[in-house]
Amino acid sequence: MAVSPANKTDRFAEGFGGVNASEPLLEPSKGGFVRVLRYGTWRRFMGVMPFLLYLGVFLLIPALSVVVDAFRADNGSFTLSNFSVGFSGVYFESFKNSIQLSFFSAVIATVVGLLVALAIVASPGRTLRAVVTAGSGVFANTGGVPLAFSFIATLGNFGLVTELMTKIGFNPYNHGFSLYSVLGLTVVYEYFLIPLMVLIMIPPIDALRKEWVDAASSLGASRVQFWRYVGGPLLAPPLLAGFLVLFTDAFAAYATAAALTSGTIPIVPIQIGSLISGNVLVGHAHLGNALGAGMIGVVLVAALMYGLVQRRASRWLR
Repeated sequence: MAVSPANKTDRFAEGFGGVNASEPLLEPSKGGFVRVLRYGTWRRFMGVMPFLLYLGVFLLIPALSVVVDAFRADNGSFTLSNFSVGFSGVYFESFKNSIQLSFFSAVIATVVGLLVALAIVASPGRTLRAVVTAGSGVFANTGGVPLAFSFIATLGNFGLVTELMTKIGFNPYNHGFSLYSVLGLTVVYEYFLIPLMVLIMIPPIDALRKEWVDAASSLGASRVQFWRYVGGPLLAPPLLAGFLVLFTDAFAAYATAAALTSGTIPIVPIQIGSLISGNVLVGHAHLGNALGAGMIGVVLVAALMYGLVQRRASRWLR
């Protein structure tokens, strides 16, 4: 028995919530167009309900609690004193150090990760790409005490690489380098930021079609002109989006910095950890919440910028 296309469409729609495809989802009303909820429409959202529940319990509710407590005095009343203390003195320096550390770490990782991703995509075989991609997935999720110990054993005062460099007449610690400084943290952060950038940039580079190169070449464009007028503008949005991801990743990193420096470098995550562990100021028990709210603000700005950039970049990844 032959089935008309209209019946096929109706049956397909019924399988996804019982909505007739021939009926409009929007109907006019006095206040404009409102979405009409029909029987079974809620079933479309059942698949994402566990994720939304997880997001609410472990992200939205804790973040809201931090922001609310940031405006609370020790007696429970409303106050702005937590922010006045949190954005002055050593805490203000902590924000400056965190932003500088995250910015320069993200810039270095963005440049190196882009070059590595270009080399991987241009490689003829698939073996190298598979190995680098798998390794990047592991390294991008490595941090905390194991990573700190690895660098102490390698680039510490008596680390393996430090001893080898000393034997050839160059001790980096005699020339201003220290693993337990902001510069040292920048080196350590590259361990997981560069692999993350490689994973971010491989899909956009893959999206560059060979036909575009051939079309530019047929119009007389050189390789440099192609990257300047075609490839570069196309890769700029995902490149900036990747930079923002790296920035927020470095800005929120705590375990690696705490294990490596024992809290001697004033950055915001370490200051919050110190306040949570009991080193609070008299009359400012919620100072840690104010610092956390400041971090949330910085991350929100980066996330909004990422969303705008990613919307533009997604058009070329379809």
